Amino acid sequence: MNKISWTIFTVLIVGVLALLVISSKNTELDVSKINTNTVQAANSQNGNIGDHTKGKSGSKVTLIEYGDYRCPGCGEINPTIEAIVDIYKDQIQFIFRNFPLTSIHENAKSAAGAVEAAGLQGKYWEMHDKIYASQSDWENLSGNDLINIFSSYASNFNLDTTKFKTDIASTAVNDKITYDQALGNKLKLNSTPTFCLNETKLEPAVWSDKTKLESALNDELSKAGITPPTISE
Repeated sequence: MNKISWTIFTVLIVGVLALLVISSKNTELDVSKINTNTVQAANSQNGNIGDHTKGKSGSKVTLIEYGDYRCPGCGEINPTIEAIVDIYKDQIQFIFRNFPLTSIHENAKSAAGAVEAAGLQGKYWEMHDKIYASQSDWENLSGNDLINIFSSYASNFNLDTTKFKTDIASTAVNDKITYDQALGNKLKLNSTPTFCLNETKLEPAVWSDKTKLESALNDELSKAGITPPTISE
């Protein structure tokens, strides 16, 4: 691709990415019959991009995070959640869903698009953690600068950056984000992060405290007849 063609391509991506930021089809989606506590398989409503999960598939104990990549609290708690999921990976199932608060976080949906686009090339969790860890580097960027920094992350993960840029602005990725938002709206969520443990919304005092979160997980595991992991001090 020559320089002129590449410039045109980038401009087009910026334009479509802007549409991704402002577009929303939540009111068009009927998720009234969806069990939000179960893993959502790829389907026509979510752009054929299913839930992203970690841990024990099919576990009776499910922890779901509804997060916003531009949210400072989400970024701050992410290392703790990552550590918790690693400890409980043989006992619980963890799901992350997008819930960008676009009215207050301008780049939230674009960041979610970048993570979903990386997921289409097998690097979802790597980009998930990178986007959170580098919030201060991209939170106030726009246009080409925003795309370029996300593309640099993709390049560091050895992704096809041309495909990555196209996927960020794709209908499939937008549908996935919109679907996740619809599930959050069904639960009447209005803040991030929000954590649901087996359909029970956890209070901030619980999810923000590693010891209390572990205790809540252990209680649910015991109810399900699952032995909690041994946690070394």
